[in-house]
Amino acid sequence: MTTELRVLEPSEWEPWFGALELAFGGNDPWPGDERAFFHGRTEFGRSLGVWDGEDCVGTAGAYSFRLSVPGGALVPAAGVTMVSVAATHRRRGILTSMMRRQLDDVRSWGEPLAVLTASEPAIYGRFGYGTATQGLSAEIDTSRVRLTAPATGDAADGSHEVRLRRVRPDDPAVRDACEAVYAAEVAGRPGMLARQPGWEGLPVVGGKPKDGASALQCVLAERHGEVVGFTLYRLKPQWDDAGPRGTVELDDLYARDPAACGALWEYLFGIDLTSTVRTGNRPPDDPFQYLVSDVRRCALRVRDELYLRPVEVGAALEARTYRTPVDVVLAVEDAFCPWNEGTWRLSGDSKGASCERTGDRPELALSVRELGAAYLGGTSLTALAGAGRVRELRKGALAEASSAFGSDVAPWLPHGF
Repeated sequence: MTTELRVLEPSEWEPWFGALELAFGGNDPWPGDERAFFHGRTEFGRSLGVWDGEDCVGTAGAYSFRLSVPGGALVPAAGVTMVSVAATHRRRGILTSMMRRQLDDVRSWGEPLAVLTASEPAIYGRFGYGTATQGLSAEIDTSRVRLTAPATGDAADGSHEVRLRRVRPDDPAVRDACEAVYAAEVAGRPGMLARQPGWEGLPVVGGKPKDGASALQCVLAERHGEVVGFTLYRLKPQWDDAGPRGTVELDDLYARDPAACGALWEYLFGIDLTSTVRTGNRPPDDPFQYLVSDVRRCALRVRDELYLRPVEVGAALEARTYRTPVDVVLAVEDAFCPWNEGTWRLSGDSKGASCERTGDRPELALSVRELGAAYLGGTSLTALAGAGRVRELRKGALAEASSAFGSDVAPWLPHGF
């Protein structure tokens, strides 16, 4: 039996996406609005299908993204997505052939990074992807946990006060105001995606009631009429013999300052008829952890989110800045993309960096997977060395490089793709 790998044509989208749905659950197709949204976001020239006759048996796509990196630059990155292989065609090299073609394409497009979220983390390490960000989940017992918001100021005229206003999340003016708050956050936190045209609608896709919860709701935080924060959430009512014990299911919360952030969290904690706030993906350093009275009753848990792969090592390392000065020679292993193999001298600081091939003696040895894990500053090279994944070849090189690669703000991917 032979298969054919080819670039996706618009006329092939339905069987292609149907193959993806089948691979991810079969009998539960995506809701119509979500399906339409991702159909509209499909970049056909960057999407691949593997066909066995008329049957689509493999899918993969790559969005044109810009990823925030340490220093605030927005770096072109291929957002790898919609990856699946039919259960009938496993272990025939289909995934490897798609990854091979895709990374060759990404290199030809001049994008130094590839990123993805993994349905199964064990899959992508062999293709050079390392875990670059984590997300924090919480289930907060608001019947027993208090939250103390920061003071908003003591101006007599109330000029520092944050005012909250409930609005329709699908209102275009509301969407634009919320997107401005989101955009202001991007440059300051590595791992976030600058939303390209069309992606601004993502937060409200699937906004209808679902799974026993309400339709999506939105509250704005305003100061002097300017939106300085917002939250998107659903309410899931529940009752028992003792009374109401509903849940606030938090989708998004962004704020431009501590007062706005605290006011929004305080609002969520105080919604009538609820006793739980649940969220699935917040920054690992989210401020709410330091505002609550009992962090143990918040059921905090971290999990992997964004996986990152340098496609062009030199260009990737030059695209970010470094927290402390660094001058180190890296021996990079990359069997899947051999153009990255070899020795590179990285020199940089908080103002910029250069990374060029060199014949100098290597001082640190690591694979491209570890380089991807450390790239955004969320995983330290020292920690990777403790696991035997990074080898120090010159005394002092590890501490120097690990400090330089770090980030004062935890990298975070706020949404999937």
